[in-house]
Amino acid sequence: MALSLGILDQSIIFPGRTPAEALQGTIRLAQLAESLGYERFWVAEHHDSPSVAGSSPEVLISHLLAKTERIRIGSGGVMLQHYSPYKVAENFNVLATIAPGRVELGIGRAPGGLPRSTRALQGAQGESAGLDRKLAELERYLTGPAGEDHPLAGVQATPLPAAPAEIHLLGTSVSSAELAAARGYPYAFALFINNDPEAAARAFETYRANFNYETGRRPRAILALSVIASDTEAEAAELAGEFKNVRVTLASGKTVNVGTLEQAEEFARQAGETFTAEVRDADITRGTKEQVRERLLELAGAYGVSELLFTTILADFEKRERSIRLIKEAFEELPVGVE
Repeated sequence: MALSLGILDQSIIFPGRTPAEALQGTIRLAQLAESLGYERFWVAEHHDSPSVAGSSPEVLISHLLAKTERIRIGSGGVMLQHYSPYKVAENFNVLATIAPGRVELGIGRAPGGLPRSTRALQGAQGESAGLDRKLAELERYLTGPAGEDHPLAGVQATPLPAAPAEIHLLGTSVSSAELAAARGYPYAFALFINNDPEAAARAFETYRANFNYETGRRPRAILALSVIASDTEAEAAELAGEFKNVRVTLASGKTVNVGTLEQAEEFARQAGETFTAEVRDADITRGTKEQVRERLLELAGAYGVSELLFTTILADFEKRERSIRLIKEAFEELPVGVE
């Protein structure tokens, strides 16, 4: 089974760069991904962060659709718990009407920022409904009017596109896998956020074992991971640096993944809770294109996935472009009989 390859970009504002430069870089990467034959390009949603420019994936997706012609463009992902499903459906119905068959709606379950940004997004009403209920509403609005059992029966998220955006669920745990399975959605596990191999294996196993075939769909498992490919193994190791993953557990039991202990402390401070933190070296697939290909094929086989989504965090834009080129070359040069 051949692998489907995609890119996830977070529009990171590296030191000495501006938000405008970060967003222009995202545009250039989307165009590069299309020219190389990648199948999808997703953009992330982060709030209240001086180091990330991508706070509104819907707006950025619209621009990327205008700057590309064929590649599928999506969100990785929209934090639905903060928003009205009706408005999210309107946004993506407009996008899918503009570019039929090219829009993907990834939904994330993380807060997407610090507790104060969550409060700012949700306003005085707070989180008004559970994510499962919001997903059900969103799916309904993407394809037609609210049913007679809905308090707003008949309301439509116009325009209704010929090919609605396909919902994907993103996550880092068994609970996200269970929700994706119950709703019959494609499921993407973010190994670049939660780099626990056992957690990833449990999530994918849970997803397949509990998939709801009554939806008329079949399981689609996606592995999202950090990758740095370079011309030499030494350069790739140097570029990978010393990235860390920090898993924060608040006193309330809530968990969140951040990049530094300082971010962990700030998250807990804003949440008004004590916390514990587990620090791990980031799991970055790195090396020459041959080494990267070998490792990616190994991971795809281990987790039973046929779709991979790459994020490459490098301040040097030319080296980031080079990494994306090398990854694609690696899979175009597979030996005969190897997929």
